[in-house]
This record gives sequence, structure tokens and C-alpha cells, in this order.
Amino acid sequence: MIASAIGVGYKAFSMPVTKMTKTQLQNELANITKTTKKIATHFLDVLTTIAYRETKKKGEFVLPGFGKLVKQKRKARKGRNPATGQAIKIPAKTVVKFRVGKAAKDAVLGAK
Repeated sequence: MIASAIGVGYKAFSMPVTKMTKTQLQNELANITKTTKKIATHFLDVLTTIAYRETKKKGEFVLPGFGKLVKQKRKARKGRNPATGQAIKIPAKTVVKFRVGKAAKDAVLGAK
């Protein structure tokens, strides 16, 4: 786990009840790693760039212990316009999905 890798217990994370913003994540990362906010911001930006590039190029990006981004093709299908009930054609497209890793599931939900 990332927290144990940097020698920080889980109680050190002060996760708010509401959704964490990017700024809050940068501040938390800077505090835990004892670096500056600028370095934490740069780290997150680089990690995001790498994840997008690898997903686009190879079809998936794995972040060990967390999950992976997977590029997936969807077939064309028929659907319904909810306002009118009229049948419509939904074209084929490529989407990106996130698959949660087992370690992340166990950490959040508890191991079975």
C-alpha cells in the first residue's frame, strides 16, 4: 500500500466526509510526503499524463494496489429517447473504464 510504503499509518489521512478536491488532494499529498505543494501538484499532473498516454497507446494503465484504466470498444446498439420514447441508434464508440483493484476493494470494504 502507498501509505505503508512511505511509513504513514492510515490514521494520518484526514479524509473529509465530502468529496476531496484536487487542491485538497495536493495539500494532503504534500503534507504526508513532507514536500511542497508545487512538487505534489507536479507529481499528480505527471501521473495523470502518463495514465492517459499509456491508456491511449496500450489500451490500459495499471496503478498497482489501486486499479487500472482500460480502453474498451462498445458495439452499436438500439436505445430509446426518454423524452419521446422514439427508438434511436446509438453508434459504436470507444470508452475508458476504471476497474478497482482487489487491494483497494479490501482496504475500503474490508477483506472477506
